[in-house]
Amino acid sequence: MQKVLLIDDDGKLAEALGEYCVRFDIQIEPALTPSSGLNKLSRDQYDAVILDVMLPEMNGFEVCKRIRQESDIPIIMLTARGDVTDRIVGLEIGADDYLPKPFDPRELVARLQVNINRHARLAKSTIVPADTELYFDGLSLNLLKREVVVGGSAVELTTMEFSLLQLLSESPGTAFSRDQILSVLKGTENELFSRSVDILVSRLRAKLKPLLPIRTLHGAGYAFVLPVAEPPGPPAT
Repeated sequence: MQKVLLIDDDGKLAEALGEYCVRFDIQIEPALTPSSGLNKLSRDQYDAVILDVMLPEMNGFEVCKRIRQESDIPIIMLTARGDVTDRIVGLEIGADDYLPKPFDPRELVARLQVNINRHARLAKSTIVPADTELYFDGLSLNLLKREVVVGGSAVELTTMEFSLLQLLSESPGTAFSRDQILSVLKGTENELFSRSVDILVSRLRAKLKPLLPIRTLHGAGYAFVLPVAEPPGPPAT
């Protein structure tokens, strides 16, 4: 059974969702406050998080930021207004999906299943590594360990950020359209919009500073532009 953490101060919603989702082999575990939810997430294993925007103690955006500092678990945000600004902010800080209130529980279950399956697929790296390690000026990737080093310092990326970087860096100079990126990273089964790709690229660029490895090719998409470098030699003896 898949285990999902619901951080929402509406106890009745948690109870109703718990009764509905169990028929789809999904267990909903409620947390009525952000502190309770973050504590549960630090102690237990979950397959996804459902996160309300309007919460006591701190808003859902701040909770999302804190979760992303420690985990790349799928996060679906609930927005009371369905405001486009709320959706974009949520995606910018690391949420995977959003759902405006009120919502049909069938849609929530569908989005949970899509995001959980996608996360599992990316964690197993559906992009088959041609080489274990890739080296560029100022940047290196270990595809098996899913590690990134910029200027000698390790950089923490989410599963989707790493998969985007791997996709682009394995074909330097090649332009990838938003549709191609969406198809590889999220699958055609998920209802998405191209703006989410722009947000993902923006997040990745911010983490790779001061390097500028990803160039926007207007009308074509995005391309990785760092020069290839030779692997480091053995340490001097």
